[in-house]
Amino acid sequence: MPSLTQRVLARVPGRVRPALVRHRRLVKFLLVGSGCFTLTVLINYALRFTVMPRKPVLALTVATVVGTVVSYLLNRRWSFRSSWRRREPLLFVLVSAVAIAVNDLPLIASRYLLDLREPWVSPFTQELADFLSGMVLGTFVAMLFRFWAMQRWVFTRVEEAAAGSPAGVRALGSEGQ
Repeated sequence: MPSLTQRVLARVPGRVRPALVRHRRLVKFLLVGSGCFTLTVLINYALRFTVMPRKPVLALTVATVVGTVVSYLLNRRWSFRSSWRRREPLLFVLVSAVAIAVNDLPLIASRYLLDLREPWVSPFTQELADFLSGMVLGTFVAMLFRFWAMQRWVFTRVEEAAAGSPAGVRALGSEGQ
């Protein structure tokens, strides 16, 4: 029975399939990232509207840490399929700590340097500025940094799939679901 990846790839138009196969690690990283982004948004707003209403940076940091742990597990198992190295978790924690700081910087700048917070702006403007600076801009910049750093320092011994398989279906799908 074909894997989920093989079934999805078989439905992709033939002209697009080679590009997806060629950049399969990036595609998988982006799929994991989009799921973890959704998880981070949900946790962030759950915290902000319950236990941390006056601590948006802390709520974003906690949500990002949870999303990062889930991201590590999924990226290690699926996106990068790396063989185990003893120092891998330590390198991941170091890269992730920098990425979390990168993720928080736009929110900090928006809230405390630009004063886009109550009473200087409306509650709606504050929430919109927080979302755009913390969740959108911060996550995007941190994602670029993470992909580069994970490939460079953390998941360096990647088990490559057979790149020469016909139509690329086996190449992307042989790595499991």
